[in-house]
Amino acid sequence: MTNLPVDGTPLAADPLTRAVLEIDEYSAGLGWDQPARLFALVDTAKLRAQEPSLAAQLGIDDSTTASLTPVEQDEIPAGVPLDEFLATIAWPDAVSGCALTVERLMLPPSAEDSEPAGMNEAQLATWVAEHPDRQEVRMTVAVLRDGRRESALRLREKDSTSEVLTGAALVPGLADALSATFEG
Repeated sequence: MTNLPVDGTPLAADPLTRAVLEIDEYSAGLGWDQPARLFALVDTAKLRAQEPSLAAQLGIDDSTTASLTPVEQDEIPAGVPLDEFLATIAWPDAVSGCALTVERLMLPPSAEDSEPAGMNEAQLATWVAEHPDRQEVRMTVAVLRDGRRESALRLREKDSTSEVLTGAALVPGLADALSATFEG
């Protein structure tokens, strides 16, 4: 028995978790060393009713069971810090939520003890990149207008659908930044 439904995405009861896992699986299919990608999350039934041609383009029909559909947005501009870019976003009312997938280097908590003091941002990035315990991770974080959050983490060294870690509080800073795109 497999834990994958017919369409290949992992089983998840919660629509937001399913959307995050769908985005993670899509990103995994593109391979590693990819730029950050931004997605609008829209209500699937409303999308079918209000934008039937877009729904058809996305392969959404009456048999589609997902209640949230991720719609990839234009490429995030290179050279613009992610937090600055996110601060420029305002979503229309038709968007229920948003998601972002981004790759980063991560260190285990034990590495904090060996972090040299007084480093600037560039020095810290170099130190992390050269650290022997670093791990490459792809983070997919999604938020809804109502405040719900979900995240998926995939380590490059354990690049398998069965090894993806999910949870609402895995990447709180990024979730906060995405939630701010719905304020104001």
